[in-house]
Amino acid sequence: MALALIASYPCSPSAGAEPGTLGVDLELVLAVDVSSSMSLSEQRVQRDGYVNAFRHADLARAIGLGARGTIAVSYLEWAGPNYHRVLLPWTIIGSYADARQFADALAIEPISAQPGTSISGAILSAGDLFSQIRTVAARRVIDISGDGPNNAGLPVAPIRDRLTGSGITINGLPVSLRRGGSNAFQSYGARYLNLYYEHCVIGGPDAFVIGIDDLNLFEVAIRQKLVREIAGLASRPRLASYLAGSPVFDCSIIGTIPR
Repeated sequence: MALALIASYPCSPSAGAEPGTLGVDLELVLAVDVSSSMSLSEQRVQRDGYVNAFRHADLARAIGLGARGTIAVSYLEWAGPNYHRVLLPWTIIGSYADARQFADALAIEPISAQPGTSISGAILSAGDLFSQIRTVAARRVIDISGDGPNNAGLPVAPIRDRLTGSGITINGLPVSLRRGGSNAFQSYGARYLNLYYEHCVIGGPDAFVIGIDDLNLFEVAIRQKLVREIAGLASRPRLASYLAGSPVFDCSIIGTIPR
């Protein structure tokens, strides 16, 4: 099957299939943090993690387990409230060859870094992409990575609730990397950022978090997360952040929710 880029076309998630409309098992937006708090080498490891995940046979096998054996994927980079860049538009992947072509296309894209960490802006931008695809999907998922809490733009929790209320699942890949070989994390402890994502970012059916605190584990974590999303594996019924003794999170930030 040749790699197929899908033309922009408004399509409601609840709309019935029309002539020429393709049915897929999953519509997946990969919303990847490129904020300048990550070094160039860390950005490269992150990008290579996604590239190598799509080159791995496990991912193709997960796609093949679906009822249709086909997914649609888009790759979005984000940072501050005004930076959202679609590196790869909606792409149909239904075979190992398709997945490798997607990986090859991603591998040649330049790496950029931008200021700010607006998770709310990233979620909104990713949500908008679902209105630009001519497919009908059983599931819609936003896979969002980030190395810090929402620090710019709109409050994140109400935006999260808005999208999950429409049937979209948001999964998280919080990145807490040590600096200089010490035990000190960049800004936040690994557990803090994982819990922040669980409380403030993820939501929807079977939402989950896979955190990364070791650069050497980036590739494996990304592949495991993608396989789990594509295969539609159920998450644990109770997240660790809701256990007794967990800190209380304030997900708010100064801003106004548009009506």
